Amino acid sequence: MNKKLLVISRHAPYGSSLPREALDVALAAAVYDQEIGILFMGDGVFQLLKTQNPSDILQKNLASTLSALSLYGVDNIYVHKESLAERNITINELILSDVAILTSEDVEKLLDQQDHLLSF
Repeated sequence: MNKKLLVISRHAPYGSSLPREALDVALAAAVYDQEIGILFMGDGVFQLLKTQNPSDILQKNLASTLSALSLYGVDNIYVHKESLAERNITINELILSDVAILTSEDVEKLLDQQDHLLSF
């Protein structure tokens, strides 16, 4: 029986290795046919911006990894609505179009439905 795993990514894309590690864990778990979801909240929503250009800081853009999520079967991609609003980010600015926008109440329900939570 597959377990439900939710990866929670809360950090801005290039300040640490945590955002890349969160994506790597989600992709690796998907290989093992687990029911994977990933939730972007807090500063983690900055990872989803279309206008990322980390070449000035000699970093690889996370956009290619984000686009691989669906290829690996990670179709449950969630974004915290209040985190977007607090950072003045609109849905049109997100690099991924097929995401579920969740309120804080929705996030609470989502967390209750998981077997495992991994927070980065």
